[in-house]
Amino acid sequence: MQISLRKGLCCLLLGISFLPAAYAAASGRMLPQVYTGQTEICGWLMSEKLDGVRGYWDGRQLWSKNGKLLYPPAVFIRGLPGFALEGELWGGRGTFEDTAAIVLKQQPHDGWMQLQFAVFDAPEAAGGFSTRIESARAWFAGYPSSYAFVIPQVRVGDQANLQQELQRVEALGGEGLIVRNPYALYAAGRSAEILKVKDFQDAEGVVIGHIPGQGKHLGRLGSLRVELPNGTRFKIGTGFSDAQRENPPPVGAVVTFKYYGCYQSGIPKFPSFLRIRRDQGL
Repeated sequence: MQISLRKGLCCLLLGISFLPAAYAAASGRMLPQVYTGQTEICGWLMSEKLDGVRGYWDGRQLWSKNGKLLYPPAVFIRGLPGFALEGELWGGRGTFEDTAAIVLKQQPHDGWMQLQFAVFDAPEAAGGFSTRIESARAWFAGYPSSYAFVIPQVRVGDQANLQQELQRVEALGGEGLIVRNPYALYAAGRSAEILKVKDFQDAEGVVIGHIPGQGKHLGRLGSLRVELPNGTRFKIGTGFSDAQRENPPPVGAVVTFKYYGCYQSGIPKFPSFLRIRRDQGL
């Protein structure tokens, strides 16, 4: 199995998010680029890319990636430090939609007890990434929390080592890896010092129609008709559970799908449904 290294204009367009384009600059958050195999990452640090809802702890309150205040119960944040942390609000592999539903509620509730704050940076700490993340580890070593942990980081040996770890994570139901330059200073925006590594690409589109199913899917969803930000339209016919075919994403919903490169027309190859993006309001 090879890491997908698809390039070209269509793939860049697919990478455009439905979030505000100025998000990186406005929020001041450091965001990853996609690994293309061109960067020498031997000696960098890798970790599983957790599919959660991004959160920012400012030392007193918890915020979403778009700067909206979140409402966790007091017990959830009681063990967090008085300095800034970034991480994923995470309920386990394959639980993104449930996690987003919990976090979206604008009042504290017991659903948060199903989540943890998986810390991947301490953005206001001095020094490179290794130094910053060590400050978070030191805090939780002295003040352990049932609702927070620092994501383990493992040094990358070589390409074979990276591929082996990617296969291990995917076999467990994870979606990929994040690799980081251990010496990189924190800087806002998309950074070549943080890279996403996946065996597939993913993107988002808006549902513009439903195509009825045939054969075993007669009487329920066959495919979604989807539109990309650049206006490209195509169908997604795989990746749905039986429940999702009975009650498909409504017209107007933003959905995430995976794909394996693009045709010359810009249409993604082998698109497969992943989830509804229920965190659009965060």
